[in-house]
Amino acid sequence: MDTITIKDIARALNLSTSTVSRALRDSYEINPETKRLVIEYAERLNYRPNPIALSLKENRSRVIGVIVPQIANNFFSQIINGIEAIAYNRGYNVIIFQSHESYERELLTVQQAVTRKADGLLISLSSSTSDVTHLRELQEKKLPIVLFDRVSTELDLPCVTADNFAGAFAATEHLIQSGRRRIAHVTIPPYISITQERLAGYRAALEQYGIPYDESLIQYAGFGQNEVEPIIDDLLSQSPDAFFAASDRLALGCLAALKKRNVAIPETVSLIGFTNTPVADLLAPPMSTVEQPAMEIGQIAAEQLIDLIEVKAKRPQPGTVRIPTRMVVRDSTQYKPD
Repeated sequence: MDTITIKDIARALNLSTSTVSRALRDSYEINPETKRLVIEYAERLNYRPNPIALSLKENRSRVIGVIVPQIANNFFSQIINGIEAIAYNRGYNVIIFQSHESYERELLTVQQAVTRKADGLLISLSSSTSDVTHLRELQEKKLPIVLFDRVSTELDLPCVTADNFAGAFAATEHLIQSGRRRIAHVTIPPYISITQERLAGYRAALEQYGIPYDESLIQYAGFGQNEVEPIIDDLLSQSPDAFFAASDRLALGCLAALKKRNVAIPETVSLIGFTNTPVADLLAPPMSTVEQPAMEIGQIAAEQLIDLIEVKAKRPQPGTVRIPTRMVVRDSTQYKPD
């Protein structure tokens, strides 16, 4: 099937190419009825702007750089799906980079995106990124940047995240309302934004229900495969009756370690995660979790960035868009004592 061009649309509708071009850009110079005819015809023939022609005309690459910690993580894969859907519909291509949870790799990937003339950046910070000078320098050079999921309060940039505080509060409250009082919290490094927000939600729920906060029930894990088991051993010595893991990856590690030690779930301890991995309902027992709106995070972040690139937002609007999470209750927290 031949690619449809603006000239084809103009010829079919007996209009000039400049009129069709303006109509597709929603220009005020074109009357609403002409716009409707052009847009309907373009959609019917699946017209897509030529990115090379547009980039030459507008002095933009029409490319967005996206940097994630790990593509293999289903959460980030879904965010990328959301980003790509919006970018495609608005005539942009996406280049995806992985930092592999490395600050040094993040520096390199940011530089690669800039070298490839990306019009803007969408970035979720690596777990080892505590210095954001590289992004501040790009911000000072007026490169549009939107942070998502893992963000930094040191940067005056738009951010898009799940409502981590509310999600963690809901998870902890669910455990408390099911009769649990000694709730261990297994989380990722403490300087990451989502760690702080989820820990704050956990603490707020304990406080609301009059349960003292116990530092010995908090453990921080990295991203290594063998880090959870010693943490479980340490926490089990504190006699918890529930585990709230700050990610499903950690929750899966907790599940495996608890099973290996013959700790019954949910009879002895409840277990809840955070993300809603696709395998959560296939586990034994099926795992309760907090579902993050990954696709929506990607879509909103992409819309914000493209608006900045196209100067539909006169200047970056700092602050964070927090998208609601949803509790998904399954058997791992459903124990009802006799």
